[in-house]
Amino acid sequence: MVSVAPAVEPAPGGRPDLTQQIREAILGGEFAPHQRLIEADISERFVATRAAVRTALLNLTGEGLVERLPNRGARVRAISVDEAVEIVEVRMGLEALCARKAAERLTDEDAEQLRALRERIRAAVAGGDLVEYARLNQEMDRRIRDISGHDTARQLLERLRAQSARHQFRLAFHPGRAAESAPEHVAIIDAVLARDADAAEAATRAHLEGIVGVLRRLD
Repeated sequence: MVSVAPAVEPAPGGRPDLTQQIREAILGGEFAPHQRLIEADISERFVATRAAVRTALLNLTGEGLVERLPNRGARVRAISVDEAVEIVEVRMGLEALCARKAAERLTDEDAEQLRALRERIRAAVAGGDLVEYARLNQEMDRRIRDISGHDTARQLLERLRAQSARHQFRLAFHPGRAAESAPEHVAIIDAVLARDADAAEAATRAHLEGIVGVLRRLD
C-alpha cells in the first residue's frame, strides 16, 4: 500500500526538525510496526548526533508512536484496531468542535480556498487517484483546524491523528471507501462554507462515525 505523509517543515535554521523527520518516516511506512529503531542507524540516516536521536525518540514515545523496551531500546509502536477506534471516538468531539468554530470564523479568503479544495477532492475521486485523495483529505482536515483557530484542539488532534495514521491510510485504499467518504468530506466543506455551525458539527460527526464502522469491519 502506498501511504502519504505531510511535508516536513524546516526547523528554525533551515533544517527539518529531527523528531518530525522520524515521525514522517514512521507515518510514511518507512519504519514498520514493531520495527526496532536503532540509534546508530538513525543517526547515520538523518546525519544527526546520537544524543539528538535519543531526544527525538523520547519525544515520539511521548506522542505514542514509539515504545521503549527494557534493555532493548526503542521500536515503532503498533496501534490495534480497537485502539484506533477509541482514537477516532476521541477525535470526533475535537474535530466537530473545530468544524463548528471554522463555520463561525470563516473568512472570504478561507472560503475561496475551501471551494478550490472541494473541487480537487471531487476530481481525485472521479479520476480514481486514491493517493491524491488521501493527501487532500489530510489537507482538508488541516485547513479546517487552522480556520477554527482553536489551538488546543489542533494540537491534540495532530497527536491523535499521528497515532492512527496507518489505519487512516488503510481506510483510504479500502475498496469503495473513497466513493463513500468523498460526499462526506464535501458535506463538511459545504456546511462550513454556508457558515452553518450546527450542520458542520453534524457532518463531521457523521463522517467519523462512518470511519468507526469501517474500522470495526476491518478488525
